[in-house]
Amino acid sequence: MSRKTILHMLTPLRQMSPFDVNMALDAGYDAVVPYTDVTLPDIVNLIQDAIFSRPPDAGVATGIFLAGKDAPIALDMLDAAKSAMVPPFKISVFADPAGSFTTAAAMVARVEKALAKHHGRKLEGTSVAIFGATGVVGYCTAVITAQQGADVTIIGHDGIERVTSVAASIKQRFNLTVEPADGSTEAKKMTILQNVEVVLAAAKAGVQVISTAQLGKASQLLVAADVNAVPPAGIEGLKVNANGEPLDATKAVGIGPLSIGNVKYKTQAGLFEQMIKAKKPVIFDFRDAFALARELAK
Repeated sequence: MSRKTILHMLTPLRQMSPFDVNMALDAGYDAVVPYTDVTLPDIVNLIQDAIFSRPPDAGVATGIFLAGKDAPIALDMLDAAKSAMVPPFKISVFADPAGSFTTAAAMVARVEKALAKHHGRKLEGTSVAIFGATGVVGYCTAVITAQQGADVTIIGHDGIERVTSVAASIKQRFNLTVEPADGSTEAKKMTILQNVEVVLAAAKAGVQVISTAQLGKASQLLVAADVNAVPPAGIEGLKVNANGEPLDATKAVGIGPLSIGNVKYKTQAGLFEQMIKAKKPVIFDFRDAFALARELAK
């Protein structure tokens, strides 16, 4: 018997993202049902309601999407969802809070390609500074780059305290070391930029974090990328559609938000499609997003 593909979309927020709903339906789900104000203790009951309502061979037609705006919470929910499965009753789960896993994956994949193409370098051993690292995209970007062997520094625009907490969270959860740094003044940002080879801007939309003058002092810079498509650019002078073009006042190349967004969109859509077409239930997080983004980035 042919069964409908159903995606249950869970978020701890008051509203589900229309972006994610549209993406899931366009990818081919027959039905998408949002659940809001979901807390971590709710996950087990919701998962088990979903798995036991269909026979085991139909589990693959049922999916869970974990949204929100907090990467650690989404990962905790993902762990809870996996532990709630009762084999042979299993369903597919995809975590992508605020689109951060697919956005971070797309940015790092684009940067990795640019490093190889323009500088013959890998992320491994490369010094990377992430601005906006206390946000959900910045957090995931730090994890992915550190997993690739980069020397990662996460920059706090409001001082050292919050990024120190983020670094501790990454160490505890992934056993990865990222260094926190204070970027609360222009002078402190300048000091950071003088020794960095890759700059990744994941600050909130419409906020410039790095000026052209500061870029001009970044003598070691090879690649700069920005996910902010709302003017002003997070990195001054970086065009929204840049995909490896020279960045003014530097020897670096730039990766703009539309270039990143194109890969992000294809990555999220691609993972939804893989869930729908899978022969057995799958579990997707930022690692799966990065693996697909690498294939899509050109």
